[in-house]
Amino acid sequence: MDTSTARPLAGRTAMVTGAASGIGRACAEAFAGAGARVYVVDLAAGPAEELAERIGGRAIVTDLADPGAVDALPDDADIVVNNAGLQHVAPVHEFPPDRFTLIQRVMVEAPFRILRRTLPHMYEQGWGRVVNISSVHGLRASAFKSAYVTAKHALEGLSKTVALEGAPYGVTSNCVNPGYVRTPLVEKQIAAQALAHGIPEDEVVERIMLDRTAVKRLIEPDEVAQLALWLCSPASSYITGASLPVDGGWTAH
Repeated sequence: MDTSTARPLAGRTAMVTGAASGIGRACAEAFAGAGARVYVVDLAAGPAEELAERIGGRAIVTDLADPGAVDALPDDADIVVNNAGLQHVAPVHEFPPDRFTLIQRVMVEAPFRILRRTLPHMYEQGWGRVVNISSVHGLRASAFKSAYVTAKHALEGLSKTVALEGAPYGVTSNCVNPGYVRTPLVEKQIAAQALAHGIPEDEVVERIMLDRTAVKRLIEPDEVAQLALWLCSPASSYITGASLPVDGGWTAH
């Protein structure tokens, strides 16, 4: 078997943030399966270390809300997957300012700082891949999610800027834009919405979360990870500055 086909990322190093669960975990597993050495970056020590040991990667337990900690991350990644995120649901006039700031720190400033450190290495070798796990909320807004929507829109802008700057050096930068994915973050939202609306959790998924999608199911993390992996393959080398919806038709409206 051609090893370049079986393990197309052999010899590459990938950094995945928020890698201990959900989309990040699926990405770490997929990239490791393709031959990459993976930096498993997460705040949750136990799950990060367990995953890193299982896939032959390196766990880096860090708080992405701390700029100093972000600046201490390795700078030799060939692939960066900016995935870490958090959510808070409240109307703008009741939204806690410190929570808004925290979400921007983790979901906008941390990706910027990570890329600021890793792009020189990518430029030097003439190859690099940046995959930003954005959201349908990077393309559309929803009420009561001002911080998350703001952060995802900002990530879109950062991704496009990196695409323009990185193109002469063989670096691509793209966003993946999922709808609701079956992750711990979304599971918490389901429970909270059920409580708020006084309806069963399965009704939350059907009536609220999937209301605007044509494909009436949640997306699985591995489906997102496989698109992220494809964006690092030779087949996608001409794709940069793009936002690729994986939203079951949400943005078709």
